[in-house]
Amino acid sequence: MYGVSGTGSVVGEEWGARAARSRALAVLRVRGRALGLAVLPAAVAVVLYAGGVTGHFTGPGWDAARWVVTVLAVLTLLAATAVGLVVARARPAATPTVELAETAAPDLYRLVRDLADRLDVPAPSAIALTPDCDSWLEDRTHRAHRAHLGPQPAVGGAGDGAPVLVIGSPFLWWMRVGELRAVLAPVVAGTGPAAHPDIAAARRFVRGLDAAVAVPGTPGLDPLRRLGAHGVGQVARVLLRACRGHAAEMERGVAAAGSERAQAVDYGVRIVAQEQVGLAYAGWDRLLTRVALPAWRMGRWPAKLDAGVVSALTELSRRDRLADGFSSRLGERPACDLLEEPGAVDEATSLLAARLFHGGPAEPGPDWSPVEWSQYPEEVVDRKWRTDAARLHQVLDGLGLSGSAAGSDAAADDGPTLTRVIAHLALERPAGPGAVPLDVEDRDGAADPADTDTDPGIGVGTGEDLPLPEAHNDEAHNGDEDHPEADGEVLAEADDEDPVNPAAEALAGALSALLAREEAAREARVAAATALTTAAASESPDKTDRADKTDRGDKADRSGGASPVVVSGPDGPLPLFPLQPPRSGRDLLADHVTAMVCCAAVDTAEAAPGLDWLDGPALLVGGERAVDLGPRVLALVEDGDPEPLRAWLARTGVRSEKPVRLV
Repeated sequence: MYGVSGTGSVVGEEWGARAARSRALAVLRVRGRALGLAVLPAAVAVVLYAGGVTGHFTGPGWDAARWVVTVLAVLTLLAATAVGLVVARARPAATPTVELAETAAPDLYRLVRDLADRLDVPAPSAIALTPDCDSWLEDRTHRAHRAHLGPQPAVGGAGDGAPVLVIGSPFLWWMRVGELRAVLAPVVAGTGPAAHPDIAAARRFVRGLDAAVAVPGTPGLDPLRRLGAHGVGQVARVLLRACRGHAAEMERGVAAAGSERAQAVDYGVRIVAQEQVGLAYAGWDRLLTRVALPAWRMGRWPAKLDAGVVSALTELSRRDRLADGFSSRLGERPACDLLEEPGAVDEATSLLAARLFHGGPAEPGPDWSPVEWSQYPEEVVDRKWRTDAARLHQVLDGLGLSGSAAGSDAAADDGPTLTRVIAHLALERPAGPGAVPLDVEDRDGAADPADTDTDPGIGVGTGEDLPLPEAHNDEAHNGDEDHPEADGEVLAEADDEDPVNPAAEALAGALSALLAREEAAREARVAAATALTTAAASESPDKTDRADKTDRGDKADRSGGASPVVVSGPDGPLPLFPLQPPRSGRDLLADHVTAMVCCAAVDTAEAAPGLDWLDGPALLVGGERAVDLGPRVLALVEDGDPEPLRAWLARTGVRSEKPVRLV
C-alpha cells in the first residue's frame, strides 16, 4: 500500500490508473475508427469482386461499380498510407535540455533510483536539466530523438522505453536535498502508468499527430510536397480534435495516480517544498527579466544564472516579510551538491536559457561571450547606459538638434551633454505668481518608485519593492468591468488629444525606428549565419555527424551530458519564449534618458554602476542605490517638466553641462 491514508490512497491510485487506461483506450478507438474508415472502400471492393466470382453481382452496372470502388479503394489506401507514414516518421517536439550522464551526477541518479524503488515504479531512462521552474517526464523513444541525443544511460537498469526525467535547474540550486526528493516523488511516480502498453500507445499516437500537424511548416519542401503535407496536416488536425478530450483526461488520470502513489515519500516535506517552488519561480522570473535580459541584449550571457537565483531569493527574503525565514534553509545541504561539477552544469543551462528566452547563438563567440557576476556592473550595466546614451544623441543629431529645442544658451554644442537632452525635452512654462513649480517631495510621495520604474533593465526607479505579484484592487476595477466600453472610449479620446510633450513624442518615434533597424540588421546577420551553417551541414553530412559526436562527447565531459538541443525556426534561431512584449516609444525614450543621467552621474559625481539581484542594473550614489530617479525622468519625458530632475542633479552633484563618455 502507498500513502499515509491507507486504503484510501490505494483506491485513489487505482481510480486514477483505471481512468487513464480507459481514456487511453478511447484514444486508441479513434485511431481504430480512422483505420476502419480507410479500409472501408477496400472491403466493399472485396465484397463486390466476391459477388462477381460467385455469380451474385453480374452485369454492366456491377462491373462499373467494381471499377469505381476499386479506384476509390486504391486512392484511399494510398492516402491512408501516406498519412500513416508521415505520422510515424514525423519528429515529435522535444524540450531543449542539458543532458546529464550518470558520471556527472551519480548522487542525483542514486536519489532518483531510490525514489523509483520506494515507489515500486520503473526508473527513468535518463536525467536532463531545463532552465525553468518545473519538472516532468518526457518520452524520447522516437528514433529521431535517439539519433540526435545518442544512447541514453538508464537510471536504474530501465529499458530504452522509459521516459526521461526533466528537472528544472533552479530547483537544484535553491532547494535542499530533502525538498528536491519530495518534489520529484510525484513526477517519478508517473513512470508507472507510463509503462502501461495502452497509455504508451495512446501517447505515441497523439505525439505523432501533433508532429504531423507541424510538417507543412518544414522549410525546404517543394510546392507539390508542401501541398501533400497540408493535406496530411488537415487529417491530423481532425484526428487530434477527436481525441483531444480523451488525451487530456488520460494525462489527468496519470497525474492523479502518480500523486497518490507519491504520498508514501516525504509527504510532509513536500507540502513545505511546494512553497519553495513558488518562491523559486518568482526569483527566477525576476532574474531573467531584470538581470539576464539586459546582458543578453548587449551580447553577453551570465554564466551562473542558477547561482544567481540563490542571491536573488536571498535578497527577496530580506525585503519581503512573507519570505522571511526562507534564507535560513541555506545552512542545509543544497541539491546542487548532487552534481560532480555544478559550475559546468550551471554554465550549460545558462547558455540554454539565453537560447530559449532570447534567441542567442548556441555556442559562445566573439559577439556572444559569458560574463561573471563580479564583472556585470562594468561590462553590462555601464556599457548598456553608454550605448543607450550614444543612441539618444545619434537620434538628436539626425533630427538636426545640436543645441536646445528653444535655442537656450545653456545647451552645449561641443559634445554629448545631459543639458542638451533636458533642453530639448523641457517645455516652456509661464513665469509669474500663478506658476507653481512641481514640488519634488510631493511628487515622490504621489508616485511610488516601484510603480514608476521605467525599465526592468535599469533598476533606478524601484525601491524595496516586493517581487512577488500583488493582488489587484478589485474595488477600483468594478466600474470598468460593469462598463467595458468605457475603456475603449477613454482610449479613443486619449488618442485624439494632442501629445503633452510633442518633442518627446518625435524623439520617441525616431528612437523606435532606429531600434527597429538595429534589430532587423541583427536578425539578418543571424539568418545569414544560420544559412551558412545549414549549407555546410548539407554539403558534408558525414563530416558534420562526426563533428557533432565529437563535440557531444566534449560537452559530456564538461557538463555531464549531450549538447543542448538546437532551437531554430524557418528564419534562423528564434526565442521560443520571449520574455517581454514590444515596448512603446515613450518607454524607450525614458530608458535612454535615464541611461544618459546615469552616465553623467558616473562621469561627474560619486556614482558607480551596480547590480541589484531583483531589479537588475542600478545606479549607486555614495554607495547607496538611487531609488528616486525614475519619477523625475518620467516628469521630464511625459510632462516636459525638468525641475524635479534638475533638483535631483543638484542634490547629487551631477554636472549636466559636462560631456559624457559614450561607447
